[in-house]
Order: sequence, then C-alpha cells, then structure tokens
Amino acid sequence: MAGDPEGKPVVVATLPFFQPLIDVMESKFALLKLWEADDKTAFLKENADKIRGLAGNATVGASAEVIDVLTNLEIVSLYSVGFDSVDLVKCRERGIVVTNTPGVLTDETADLAFALVLATMRRVCAADRYVREGLWALKGDFPLSYKVSGKRFGIVGLGRIGSAIAKRAEGFGCSISYYARSKKSEYAYHFYDSVLELAKNSDILVVACALTKETTHIVNRDVLNALGPDGTLVNIARGPVVDEPELVRALVEGRLGAAGLDVFENEPHVPKELLSMDNVVLQPHAGSATWETRSAMADLVLRNLEAHFSGKPLVRLVM
Repeated sequence: MAGDPEGKPVVVATLPFFQPLIDVMESKFALLKLWEADDKTAFLKENADKIRGLAGNATVGASAEVIDVLTNLEIVSLYSVGFDSVDLVKCRERGIVVTNTPGVLTDETADLAFALVLATMRRVCAADRYVREGLWALKGDFPLSYKVSGKRFGIVGLGRIGSAIAKRAEGFGCSISYYARSKKSEYAYHFYDSVLELAKNSDILVVACALTKETTHIVNRDVLNALGPDGTLVNIARGPVVDEPELVRALVEGRLGAAGLDVFENEPHVPKELLSMDNVVLQPHAGSATWETRSAMADLVLRNLEAHFSGKPLVRLVM
C-alpha cells in the first residue's frame, strides 16, 4: 500500500539493508519496500506519483529507467559510499539530490583489507581447515606460507580507504607505492602513473579505488601478469575494477600467486573455480559489515532524508 495517511514523505527502499534502519524509516516515513514486490517495475509505476525519496545502495540504486518512472523523485539517499548504481546524469537533469555515506566505513574496510592480506599470504583459512580436518596429526606440518612484513605494498587508489590501508601497511614495515589519477603531495609514498608499473614493483597489490568507466577492468591480464606468480592481489573496492575471468585464469594457470577478494563482478555469484583454491580467501562483500559502522551509515541515510524533507542542509552530498 502506497498511501501516506499521516502526511509523511513517501520513500521507497530498494533493499532491506540493515533492519534497525528499516525500522526507523518505517516510523519516520511512509516506507515502500521494493524488494517485496513481485513485479518491481509495476510497483514503482503504481506508486510513482507519491514517491519523493529513494533509499538504495551501491548495488541497487536509481538507474535511468527507475528515474524515468519516478517522476516526483527528489532525493536518492545511499546506504553506501559507492554511487555507481545511480545515473548521476539523469539526476542532474532532473535536479534530484544524491547522498552517500563516506568516512564512517573507512577504518572497517581498511581493517578487512589488511585482514585479507594477512589471511591470504599466511594461508590462515587453509591452515584452519588443515587443523579441523585432522590433517596436522595425519600428514604433519602445514606447508609454509609467506611473510607480510617488509613487502612491497602497492595500492590502487589513495582516497580515504586507500590511505587508511597504507597507514596499516606502514605498521608492518612495508614499502608503500600507489596509483591514483594524480600524485598526492601530502603523502611521501612512491607514485606510479599506471597500474601496470605499480604491479611490476609490488609484492602485494590492494585495490581500493572507486568504480568508474575509467577504472572498470583497470586490473587486467597485463597487470596480473606483472604482479606475477609470487604476487598477491586483494580487492576491497568493487568487483568490476578487476577483470574477473582474467583473474580466475591467472590463478588457475599459476600466473598469480594468491588473491583475497571481498567483491565480485556478479555478486552474490562467485566463479566456481575460486571456491576450491587454498590460495584464495573469499568474503561476502563485508568490508563495512560491523554493527558500529552499519549503525553509523544508517544514521547518515536518515539524517540526509530528514534534512532534505525539512529543508535543512544535507549531511553528505554526492551532487
């Protein structure tokens, strides 16, 4: 039911996100739950004249098709840092405000990135299975893994999250290099003007850049080959930043040493070849998945929606 009998702004949520957020949104707005609709397009069309706000994330946001249907849409409030699920050109044409949740998930995502570095190079998950399956007593010591401290540490993208990862790498005595659209004068790390050159000079390559048209498949076959059979790739950015079929081939053929992955090209689907590899550590896009961070993200989503509907300045603005 789409009405707003109490005069509350009608907001459609594309996904269930974080249940405490949904609960509060239901108390503050006339909330429509798109994920419960069998025919989502029909549901949006049916309620198009009432919907003023949309709450989405980096996966399911406001495409050009959705924006065309929602003729009275005023604001898209994202429960994510990424906004590639939103057609910004359409929003700009229509004067639709777009907000997101940067900053509050920096530490958690950087923590997980380094956890993947450690788990992948020290083979933590494979060693855990080795113990649980009784193989330690049966076959003896687990095979040797690789040291993290002192390694050449490359970062693709030195924004909030990338720089937080770099600080953690400093604590392990790593030499740090990075690729970004331009050199960051505030950092003393070595700058490379191409991802390929960065990979050639890295033992560990962590991907932490935003997903854009320019960064799609920026980690390609050449980059993976440059990182090499002793190299480790960690991706906590977005799946399409890495050419996933090429990544799978590089791992299968032994042209890449190991990978720690929190994101994939077609989530939640993961290439079946990766599931049986002991040199690969997999996570379900959980970079910001802590109670503390998800609560802070929820607070930003609510504050942005409330500020918009009350005519106050927005807290976090994409455009």
